[in-house]
Amino acid sequence: MSDIAILFEDAEALVIDKPAGLPVDRPKDGTTALADLVDDLRFGFARPPGIVHRLDRDTSGCLLLARNHGAHRRFSAAFGEGAVQKTYLAVIEGVPAADDGVIELALSKISSASGGWRMIPAKKGKPAVTHWTKLDVRDGRALVRFEPKTGRTHQLRVHAASGLGMPIVGDPTYGDGRVAMLLHASRIVVPRHNKPAIDVTAPLPDRFGRWTNAEG
Repeated sequence: MSDIAILFEDAEALVIDKPAGLPVDRPKDGTTALADLVDDLRFGFARPPGIVHRLDRDTSGCLLLARNHGAHRRFSAAFGEGAVQKTYLAVIEGVPAADDGVIELALSKISSASGGWRMIPAKKGKPAVTHWTKLDVRDGRALVRFEPKTGRTHQLRVHAASGLGMPIVGDPTYGDGRVAMLLHASRIVVPRHNKPAIDVTAPLPDRFGRWTNAEG
């Protein structure tokens, strides 16, 4: 557990900085997942914390866990109501002409025996909305801040590839996958009724290289 940083801790919540490459749920290939490690995150509590939401295996950054059942229900409701603010940073393969914008592109899941599953834009899919802002440009690539207003599977990855026409660098499904994927959950803000909101930021990890001093 030494490679998982604790970003926030109180009596009802933990926020960890999930490393890229660590799946949240147990995959079929038998790789160790966060679900296998939560017992080590009890820190004196009788029960291990519950995982409230998901990040893709190759995405790093802020991940919320609840330390009791009541907190889990409240946090899950906040996600369901769209009350949780999530901010991601990504490097994309290209430079958008505009400085910012909104992508509204409904998504649907498809699968095949040969290619597995993936998400695609589809008019009859589930609505998905992402706000984006260009932060920096270097060597034909852009650092972009994504603020999803919905929480669809692979939303940012498909919105980058199909909405902007520029996949996230290293995306193994919607891009070329030749390097580590540069997508990071940099901030999460979770409202709470009787306590100050959880507001946590995770710094860009080393795999972002020269972009780590350019985050906005």
